[in-house]
Amino acid sequence: MTIKAPPRKHLWVWFLWVAVFYAVWLLLLQAEGAWAATVANWPMALAMAIGGYAAGSTPMGGGTVGFPVLVLFFDQPATLGRDFSFAVQSIGMVSASIFIFARRQPLAWAMLKGAMLGALIGAPIGLIFLSPLVPDLLIKITFAVIWGSFGVLHLYRINEISSLQGMIEFDERWDQRVGFTLGLIASVFAVSVTGVGIDMMLYAALVLLCRADLKIAIPTSVVIMAFTSLYGVVIKTLTNSWQPGVYENWLAAAPVVLLVAPLGVFIVERIGRKPILLIVSFLCVGQFIWTCFAEQQALGLGGIALALAALGLCLLVFEKLHSWGIRLCEAARVRTDGEPSPCRYTGAEQPNNETVSPESRRC
Repeated sequence: MTIKAPPRKHLWVWFLWVAVFYAVWLLLLQAEGAWAATVANWPMALAMAIGGYAAGSTPMGGGTVGFPVLVLFFDQPATLGRDFSFAVQSIGMVSASIFIFARRQPLAWAMLKGAMLGALIGAPIGLIFLSPLVPDLLIKITFAVIWGSFGVLHLYRINEISSLQGMIEFDERWDQRVGFTLGLIASVFAVSVTGVGIDMMLYAALVLLCRADLKIAIPTSVVIMAFTSLYGVVIKTLTNSWQPGVYENWLAAAPVVLLVAPLGVFIVERIGRKPILLIVSFLCVGQFIWTCFAEQQALGLGGIALALAALGLCLLVFEKLHSWGIRLCEAARVRTDGEPSPCRYTGAEQPNNETVSPESRRC
């Protein structure tokens, strides 16, 4: 039996990135009024200390915290929350991604590459043609629905999701096609409107459809959000469509998320992902309820009913992915004809209502 040495880590790359960023940030502070703007926006830096940790330890971008803080706490336009999400994630999620690459953590590469290609096509379509047409209220509700459904999903499937091991190995071209489809849809209809969402969709496909371990699914979702955020920053800059106030908030929050996002990646491996996922899930459900309450006059009963229906529709999609994943896992077991399969069931739920002992929880 040959024992392979663990892959060599290159953490010096991440430390170099940190040093370069802080050097550039200090130069930016020399501009007139930059330091005063940074100090004035210290509450956003404090909020993003939490958001950055969530970005590195869960399938949620830092904008998932930055958006509701700006929009719900500070009563700023939803368009500012969306643009700030791109800006702050281009530092926090990128920092976490560099940390992930430096530590040689496993990723679902085939699906990730497909999602990147889908985002390359979808992001400019959504940002240039769709997002200018979306009213402020719809941006808020879209954000609330996307992450509210994420929270509800984890509250009732957390044990199953956190116990998955390995990942179903399909044909690489199939993985790429699924990733491309998700990346295209999410970048057009979610990322361009709220600044987040592609990470959650890819994560949902990995854990529900491919039965992927969180150690694979979460780092992959971090990397796709980092890529899409950087791309979003490029598009917003080239089209000169940044909302006023983004840069000032970014100056305050960027040096914080630079460190706490990778810290989330590091700490979560030691305390486990289940506790932080549960906390984040409650926060996601809470922000959905809060948004509906805060906008009840604008929404009316009909609008609140539509928001709840949209939440239910998202959950139905998640359940469909879940049922497909179970069938695909069973098909993988049949194809292997008795050979070990890459997919393993570690939860109580088994295909065809079979009872499987802990020692034989392979599909």
